[in-house]
Amino acid sequence: MATAKTKTVWFCSHCGNEYTKWMGRCPACGEWNTMVEQEVVTGKKTGTMAVPGASRKPMPLKDVSATQEDRVSLGSAEVDRLLGGGIVKGSLVLMGGEPGIGKSTLSLQLPLHRPELKTLYVTGEESVKQVKMRADRLGGDASNCLIYSETDMGAILAEAEEVAPDLMIVDSVQTMYCQQVDSTAGSVSQIKEVAAQLLRFAKSSGIPVILIGHITKEGTIAGPKILEHIVDVVLQFEGENRGAYRVLRSIKNRFGSTSELAVFEMTGSGLREVANPSEMLIPMHEEGLSGTAIAAMLDGNRPFLFEVQALVSSAVYGTAQRSATGFDVRRLNMLLAVLERRAGFKLGQKDVFLNMAGGLRITDPACDLAVICAVLSSNFDYAIPADVCFAGEVGLSGEIRPVSQAARRATEAARVGFKRIFVSSYTHFDVKPQGIEVVKVADIPALVRALFK
Repeated sequence: MATAKTKTVWFCSHCGNEYTKWMGRCPACGEWNTMVEQEVVTGKKTGTMAVPGASRKPMPLKDVSATQEDRVSLGSAEVDRLLGGGIVKGSLVLMGGEPGIGKSTLSLQLPLHRPELKTLYVTGEESVKQVKMRADRLGGDASNCLIYSETDMGAILAEAEEVAPDLMIVDSVQTMYCQQVDSTAGSVSQIKEVAAQLLRFAKSSGIPVILIGHITKEGTIAGPKILEHIVDVVLQFEGENRGAYRVLRSIKNRFGSTSELAVFEMTGSGLREVANPSEMLIPMHEEGLSGTAIAAMLDGNRPFLFEVQALVSSAVYGTAQRSATGFDVRRLNMLLAVLERRAGFKLGQKDVFLNMAGGLRITDPACDLAVICAVLSSNFDYAIPADVCFAGEVGLSGEIRPVSQAARRATEAARVGFKRIFVSSYTHFDVKPQGIEVVKVADIPALVRALFK
């Protein structure tokens, strides 16, 4: 009887392609230093990534029914909105995030707050007692939530077919393994096969599956990129573990928009939905403090306002310090250079510290105007009025450039209670926002004259 032989192959951790030798750059996706060495068994039948419904006959596209997807509410208004109105039956949802950010907490909260759904919660990282302790802390009705501690996909799928749940949660994909694939759990080949088997199960049974995944130190979901191609929806948690707020963002959604996000606050009893982020992120201190400015931000299709904090002081050491929390420090250095070169403010010998309130990570260029105003406010020790907000991008010539969907930003600011919003003089409104004064400025000197008069 012939024995199975082993051989060494190289997998690209970015795209999942297999090669017989190591290469610095993957020929398929072009990424550098992504090759991972693994031993595989030859002469042994391995799993295949069969496409769901492959046995069906081809049919004309005009005969395909285009009825709306059958969705199931998860009992969370924010998560349902993020998914496009609820989770689609038979879909595979991948939820990623840093350790301790709240992936397992949210995935357990969903069945506890929706006891009408029969849920099979598969845990490969924690024991049943650990899950029970977290469920007691979160509260809710656990009468219809079944906990199953297992990592073998064959046993998990057999149990799922017997239980026939309304929802299945797998925590996490990196701990699961298939016996058909001869490699350790978490390897490229194992993750591909686990995801393929879960996809086949979801499509054939109509049971939606939520899959928890880890992320790498670069902030991307761990495993081959093909994992994100296989699933229907990719959700990713963002935010600082030390901060109170978490942002759940839709990166991919075959059944809805990817321009949505949901904001949660981490509390002692789990994640609390923040239906109105603007009221949570605006100032929580007395009026009259310098170094603060309110930015009208747009993340995806959702506008909200938050506080930008800056502190400018004389440099204690020979070289001035530049520090930013939640903001790109290189962008901060560029804005400070613009202030010095184009507007004449000498900040080269001063320390500048910047903080985005709420622990959020901000990438919207419309926040440039608020950053500059917060820096100038701290430098002059002049408090910006509490009913003023900003939305504008700053160019290298000192000009203030218009930003997208300025009307939505102004409308959100008026709804929260702001009286004035500073925007670029080139901003065009189809319909003038009601309840708020729009102040248009062309460059930084015009901004200073209008604001610090």
